Amino acid sequence: MPQQLDPVTRDALEERLRFYRDLGLTEFYRRPVDPALMAALQAEQPQAEAARTEAEDAAQIQANFEEDQPIPPRKSFPAPPEVAAALAPADRASALQLIREEIGDCTRCALHKGRNKLVFADGNAQARLMFVGEGPGADEDAQGIPFVGRAGQLLNNMIAAMGLKREEVYIANVVKCRPPGNRTPEPEEANTCSPFLFRQIDVVRPEVLVALGATAATYLLGQRQPLAGLRGRVHSFRGTKLIVTYHPAFLLRDPRQKKEAWADLQIAMRELGLKPPGKG
Repeated sequence: MPQQLDPVTRDALEERLRFYRDLGLTEFYRRPVDPALMAALQAEQPQAEAARTEAEDAAQIQANFEEDQPIPPRKSFPAPPEVAAALAPADRASALQLIREEIGDCTRCALHKGRNKLVFADGNAQARLMFVGEGPGADEDAQGIPFVGRAGQLLNNMIAAMGLKREEVYIANVVKCRPPGNRTPEPEEANTCSPFLFRQIDVVRPEVLVALGATAATYLLGQRQPLAGLRGRVHSFRGTKLIVTYHPAFLLRDPRQKKEAWADLQIAMRELGLKPPGKG
């Protein structure tokens, strides 16, 4: 008798298979996917719109930035000198904790008024790969951890498709408090918070940095333009390679773009020398 999976495990596997199907990866694992399970997933129709969720709140995350709009002013924050020695890997976690302690119970901008928990970051201080999103949603605000809602589950699948585990990467946001209604952070809010993000990047010094969505790309690159003008190539930011792709919340709203996001992630994998699991 085949082993029966518990409902939670089965749901997680189905979601993972659905993600790979959307990427066009039907032969991802060395072992073949259960044809019956794949057929059921392919026949599955989109669920009816439910209560307001992180993904549904994220309509503003992917605002259509116009190229002729002015770049939001950013507070000056020096890039790390090229001659400066990077922190020893063993010291990076402690350095990040010092940044967190400096932020404290932050009241530097108006976002603190509606937050439940400040969301600093999650992951490995010695990561080769770092993801930067826009800001916390409802689930993140409740738990104090970035990307733990539906968009977070999708990001976990994206990370797994790259052949990595979430514990091996570092994840942060432009702002560390949830904007009301998950709206896009105002320039004053993002400019107040982003220097702490830059310091996190300086400590971790990932080989590759992935900007998730237009807001992250805007405040990292200092230029406001549609994602189409930023995707598909490698940028440079504070001594690290920066790649721009869609925010997972946007991919939940428009799954047709998952293949495009996968193409972006493959650029990151190439820069890191990674191959998907099961590939020689």
